[in-house]
Amino acid sequence: MAYFVLLLGMGFVLGGLAVASNPSPYYGAVGLVLGSVVGCGWLVSLGVPFVALVLFMVYLGGMLVVFVYSVCLAADPFPETWGDWRVLGYGAG
Repeated sequence: MAYFVLLLGMGFVLGGLAVASNPSPYYGAVGLVLGSVVGCGWLVSLGVPFVALVLFMVYLGGMLVVFVYSVCLAADPFPETWGDWRVLGYGAG
């Protein structure tokens, strides 16, 4: 169980890093979804599944509104991916 909680913690940190290091809203939203899923899984492992479910529904509802708004503002035909050197530099920094 301790390894599972450690894995969830690492996934939560990687989700936050994916949001912070990527300038493209498409891949930033993937990081937000990853972070919210792993964070809610962490809450379920602590024994509060109802709070995790409510947090997941509210957080993803608000996140999807912001994601649609930011995609409409920054419609890039070729968004930067996680494999670009600039994005890798953001993550390393």
